[in-house]
Amino acid sequence: MAIAKAERLMNLALCLLGTRRPLSKRELRESIEAYLEAGSDDSFNRMFERDKDDLRELGLVIETVENLDGEVGYLARRDSNRLPPITLDAEEAAALGLAAKVWQQARLAGAASGALQKLRAAGLPEDVDPYEAHSALEPRIPVHEAAFEPLMLACRDRRPVLFDYRKATAARPEPRHVEPWALECWRGHWYLAGWDRDRGAERVFRLSRITGRVRSRGTRFTAPVPDVVTVRETVAGWAGEIADRSALIRLRSGAGYPLRAKATAVRELGDGWDELEIPYGHGLDAWLVEFGPDVVVLEPAELRADVVDRLRAVAKG
Repeated sequence: MAIAKAERLMNLALCLLGTRRPLSKRELRESIEAYLEAGSDDSFNRMFERDKDDLRELGLVIETVENLDGEVGYLARRDSNRLPPITLDAEEAAALGLAAKVWQQARLAGAASGALQKLRAAGLPEDVDPYEAHSALEPRIPVHEAAFEPLMLACRDRRPVLFDYRKATAARPEPRHVEPWALECWRGHWYLAGWDRDRGAERVFRLSRITGRVRSRGTRFTAPVPDVVTVRETVAGWAGEIADRSALIRLRSGAGYPLRAKATAVRELGDGWDELEIPYGHGLDAWLVEFGPDVVVLEPAELRADVVDRLRAVAKG
């Protein structure tokens, strides 16, 4: 089956490249034996559309032309499908190889390998092996979340999506309708930035908190896509990396060393407790919850309330 399809694609490519005028579906069907053997018009149409998409995916530029009678024809102009010679030195080839190896743990591994094969066909020197140069470097971007690939494609195609999302303070996930803008990895976690239709505002979602399947919505974006999407800055702000206030907490002696490293002031209270003043930004409540009974928030009141809400959500399961 694979050989038959490859032969069919080759014949279609040769027909489209060899013609000086657009060829209609009827003419292409009469010229290619595999299309003549199609059982029905519907079967041929489905086969032809798949083959056309496959050739375009491989890089062939296929034009669709409509004549004065309204008949649609197809051709692949040679000047549109001719690449200039590609010259890469050893360092440039090594950089491409490292970029491809980054995605070896993800579903993009096949696409990265295919891109290198296309460069080989376009003139990448055979004596340069981009996988071997600087082999001591082994970059990796792990992608374990099933939501990554459908969200990546939705960002590329500008397609709204629907998924169930569990907030850190919630016991159960809830549906979110999102117009996805960009994906970015920050400190080992993948995040999606986009427009939350239900809340009418920009939001950032951590992929590990997406549950179930990501579903595409057959509509267009309703909000403009910004020229620059600051995913890391937004996540850093919500994670407490950007602090504009101070919080006062009690910390059990001998515990919470990461909090002690962040503290701007520490005072011993006795009875096994210390008082710390720490920078306060978005997301600090989530961090404090991780220390359980070793931390008591004194002020501000809003931070204390947020910590209590999170602890109650954890208790509910």
